[in-house]
Amino acid sequence: MASRFPRELTIRQLRALAAVHNDRSVTAAAKRLHLTQPAVTLQIRNLQALAGLPLIQRTGEGMLLTDAGREVLALSERIEAAIADCETSLEMMAGKTAGRISIGAVSTAKYFVPFMISGFSKLHPNVDVTLSIGNRQEIGKALRGYDIDFAIMGRPPADIDMDVRLIGDHPHVIIAPTGHRLARKSRIALSDLAGETFLMREPGSGTRGLMEQLFETAHVRPKIGMAMSSNETIKQAVIAGLGVAFISAHTVATELDERRLVTIDVVGLPVIRQWFVLSRKDKILLPPARAMLEFLGARGAQFLPRTRGRLRITRPSTRGKR
Repeated sequence: MASRFPRELTIRQLRALAAVHNDRSVTAAAKRLHLTQPAVTLQIRNLQALAGLPLIQRTGEGMLLTDAGREVLALSERIEAAIADCETSLEMMAGKTAGRISIGAVSTAKYFVPFMISGFSKLHPNVDVTLSIGNRQEIGKALRGYDIDFAIMGRPPADIDMDVRLIGDHPHVIIAPTGHRLARKSRIALSDLAGETFLMREPGSGTRGLMEQLFETAHVRPKIGMAMSSNETIKQAVIAGLGVAFISAHTVATELDERRLVTIDVVGLPVIRQWFVLSRKDKILLPPARAMLEFLGARGAQFLPRTRGRLRITRPSTRGKR
């Protein structure tokens, strides 16, 4: 079957149709395209002649596409996307490292991931980076759905074949308001906190799962207060005296510095896990995303919040052994 569109079809005609669709007016479309109104009218007329069908119609709401017009508009959108992909590829081949990167990060990582992006962007200013924040379940779902190029989180999902690169250590502590009765005591047993009210993250949070594991291993049943979906809310609630919390030390570095919060010196804490940058092995990553993976693997640790003088470490263990 012969194609309805002969070789005379042009991108100008398709862009004229798209502009009329967006603005519902030939006059507004002409302004958008920096053309005269007769020029846009001619492009639409020629496109309709090639299609052999009316593509637009005048209504009380302006110029609207017919069903045939919407089919041609879909063709235009596919062509524009192909042109954009081609331009990106050519810029990469020319050594400009242009393109887009989509990152997912668990909410605890939002305190340092923007600094990582800034560090990378200084080296690659032509790369656009988008960042999605969620809890562990949400970021895992994005990885499963190929919605992001890679993720910054703790323990990798067990059901996905991942490329895993270590960023650095991730300490977890118990925080309390500065006037707390245990604030100045040392080497407190976890069981001594059984009567404290603990503020928790929501189900699905990695921090909550780690806390539950910590108390279960110690055979201690904590008193649970409110569950909250935000580390910021938990911090403010602890400062207000509503309870204590098991939390990432990277989320409270500023508050510890300013003495608005303190860490309780519990034997075996901080519990130290790791930050990783994760990508699916079966996802094709373009050069910009690969460049950022290399950057985070080599230099990511320098962007982690400093916790040097803020934690009192009474190990016997830092990686889950007690």
